[in-house]
This record gives sequence, C-alpha cells and structure tokens, in this order.
Amino acid sequence: MTRLRKRGEKIREFIIEQVEHHPKDIIALTSETFSVSRQAVNKHIKQLIAQKALIREGKAKSVRYFLHPQSEWIATFPLADNSAEDVVWRNEIKQKIGQLSDNALGIWYHGFSEMFNNAIDHSEGTSVTINIKKTAYSTEMYIHDNGIGLFTKIKNIMGLLDERHAVIELTKGKLTTDPTRHSGEGIFFSSRMFDEYSILSGEVFLSHTYEKEEDWILETSKYQNGTFITMKLRNNTARTTQEIFNKFTDDDYGFTKTVVPVRLAQYGNEQLVSRSQAKRLVIRIDRFKTVLFDFKDVEYIGQAFADEVFRVFARLHPTMEILPINGNEAVMQMIKRVELAQ
Repeated sequence: MTRLRKRGEKIREFIIEQVEHHPKDIIALTSETFSVSRQAVNKHIKQLIAQKALIREGKAKSVRYFLHPQSEWIATFPLADNSAEDVVWRNEIKQKIGQLSDNALGIWYHGFSEMFNNAIDHSEGTSVTINIKKTAYSTEMYIHDNGIGLFTKIKNIMGLLDERHAVIELTKGKLTTDPTRHSGEGIFFSSRMFDEYSILSGEVFLSHTYEKEEDWILETSKYQNGTFITMKLRNNTARTTQEIFNKFTDDDYGFTKTVVPVRLAQYGNEQLVSRSQAKRLVIRIDRFKTVLFDFKDVEYIGQAFADEVFRVFARLHPTMEILPINGNEAVMQMIKRVELAQ
C-alpha cells in the first residue's frame, strides 16, 4: 500500500511539474511516462482539482488544465532615501511568499532585496510595484519601478552607443552605476539563482533560464517604461544561494570568474569581424581572474575580432585566464590561429 501511495505521489508531482508546458496533453503525457491508463491519470487529475492544485477549463476535446493560483498579491511602495528593503521583506513580502524551505526562502530574500534596493538607489523613480503569484508548483514575483530604465541608465553612465551594449555589460557582472554603494553583483547572481529571470526595460527584453545555464535570450519588445523584473522559482527547489556563489568565486570568496555570452554582441545577422566589436566585448573583463567567452550560437568570427581578444588583449593581461567555450569548428580554428601567431 505504501508503495502504491508513493507511486501516486510521484504521478501527481509529475502532473504539477509538467502541466504548465502541456495544458492540453498532460493526461496522455502522464499515461505514457508512467505506463498507466488514461482513466488512472484522470483519477489523479480529479484529486489535484479537489485539492485546488489544478483547474480545468473547456469541454471535451478543448479541455485544458492549469495550475490553480493559490494566492496573488500586489502592492505599491514609495521610493525614498529612507526606504529599506529588509523592512519591506520582513513586514510584507516574506509572509506573502508563505511557507517554503529555508533554501528557497534564502533565494527569495536575496533576489527581492537586491532588486528592491536597485530600485531605491538607481532607478530615479518614485515608486515600485510588487506582484506575487503562487501556485502549487512555483512562486513568481514581478517588480516594476517607474524610473529611468535600467538599460538606459547603464548606457548613459558608461557612454555606450545603445542599450544592447548595456545588456552585455550587465551579463558580465561587477557593473554598477553607483560604485561607492554597490559592488555590481546583485543582478549577476540573482539572475542565476532563479528558474526564470527576466528584465524588460525600454525596448529591450533580456531573460535567463537556470536549466540552460548561460543561455540568455535578448529580444526587442514594445516599449516598457521604467524597469520590469520577473523572478520565478519552484517551491520545492533544492538549490541554494551558496551553490550559485560557489560557481563564480574563488577559495577566498572573491567574485573572480565570469561567463560572457558572445552572441549578445551581435546585431541581428551581422558577424563578429571587427576590432571595434572585440574591444567592446572585453570592456571591464580585466576585473576578473577567469573569463569564459561562450560562443554558443555564434557561427563565425573574423580574424581581426579573434586577434583583438585572444592575442592582443590576452598579451596585455598575462595573469588572466581567457578561455573560449562552446565554439563550433570554424570559431575554434580562428581562435587557435591567432593564438599560434603570438
């Protein structure tokens, strides 16, 4: 009996995990995965509906299943010099997120604190709106300020050509518009802690999914005033904040390693061929001991581009470890060619 109960729990857990991605065929998918009949899966579906974990919409062939929103909360807070993210967390946010494991709460505390504090210190806005949605599977938070916009501010402070250049600087880490009060680590680490993390500001949408590691998505979007940040995390995650810190810190806990997604330096279908493109790519990376240039989805790089990064810059910074990863054969051959020219 215990064995059957545990199997039933696994089936229901699978349904909860997969229903967002398979609202129409969750019954067929579950039946195939566990080698059980559709009738048996339907019994688990009905149990989850009774427990208010799922909702059913439509009839007959148009039936779809969705996670039942257990709670939703929204509030707007004024931004001022005396605003304090820890007070808002303690008095409002923590109780709205509800009962979760210590490691999940740790991630939420870190992410919320960093993003709310960024709004206070950097946004130049007057208010921030927090929206929290929770289901049986995950918790999602939206943080929207009415300020100047994150990418616009980075572009202006650093004198960059456009907001896309601000995006790649943000993904490197150690970027802040107020170095006297911030280390520039908040967004870098927060974006890698959550299952899903995104920033929408101006006409730029940047998103990151934990399961895809350093696979960032950059798109243009309908104009968004201020900065709109989304963070999503499974309620039963085993991840910890320390696990993420350990990936990019050394034995002395210094933030010494970064991964640069090279494809974010491309505009549309253009290729990376010039020294100017390469010089923009290596801005500020001398702040790290180890830099991994991720060439995933980059089809080709020119000799001048490769030479500027892997010979010229590398020669000027001999103590740094500069490594290409995920490059195709053509990319790796070009890098090898300029390295041998040293």
